[in-house]
Amino acid sequence: MKPEFIENFLGKKEFNELQTIIMSDDFDWHYNDTIDYKGQKNKFQFIHMFYDCFRSTSLYGEYINPIIEIIDPVTLWRIKANLLTRTPNIVENEFHDDMGENISKERLKQWTTAIFYVNTNNGYTKFEDGTKVESVANRIVFFSSNMKHTGTSCTDEKRRIIINFNYYRK
Repeated sequence: MKPEFIENFLGKKEFNELQTIIMSDDFDWHYNDTIDYKGQKNKFQFIHMFYDCFRSTSLYGEYINPIIEIIDPVTLWRIKANLLTRTPNIVENEFHDDMGENISKERLKQWTTAIFYVNTNNGYTKFEDGTKVESVANRIVFFSSNMKHTGTSCTDEKRRIIINFNYYRK
């Protein structure tokens, strides 16, 4: 499955509600000392876990329900928002897959990853095959969970915010 993206994924009302809450000063972000792999030095991000290990973990789940309804998963493994702060230059992180340490490589092909972009900025998602998806608010990209990808920081906004969905699709 090559990466496929959809513009204006959510309706205006649903998107504005989601973006407003996630970008508010009151949203519940947690410091995470890693981005791609444990043990990295000088890398960090802020995360919000909506769903982890097949169970809801967030009080903000209602805001992502419109996305879940559209993607219509058989089961959800994880939904996690990532916030990377602005850097002086674009920083590309390491290529990775989101589930590889938890599932065999063969089974990984059966799962789907989606990245939903909360705000527009000059950061992007890059795939090992060279495909690059720019961070555009209300865009979503779908790809097989075995595809290695990486995210970046941004230089033109205070933060780059995305939401990762790891799920089994029909």
